[in-house]
Amino acid sequence: MDEILLKKIEQKIQDTILNKDEIKQLVQSLSDIDDSKSFALGIIVGRIYNAFYYQSKRILNREPTKDEFKEFLELVKTRKSNLENLW
Repeated sequence: MDEILLKKIEQKIQDTILNKDEIKQLVQSLSDIDDSKSFALGIIVGRIYNAFYYQSKRILNREPTKDEFKEFLELVKTRKSNLENLW
């Protein structure tokens, strides 16, 4: 994965960890969902995926390749425990 893109994704992960209260507020506003932990993780991963896709287009001037997406998935896997512990 492009080094600049990787740094942007890492920054989004850190931003998400630091701003976990926003995610909690969003989950609470939709509190009728039974599995709030899975819902919260979905929001977190969605935010990070959005940053990956947007930054790929902005920095690389193109959509991410399949290989870059696989690298993104590996990155998310390695940070999974950090992300799960936010909720």
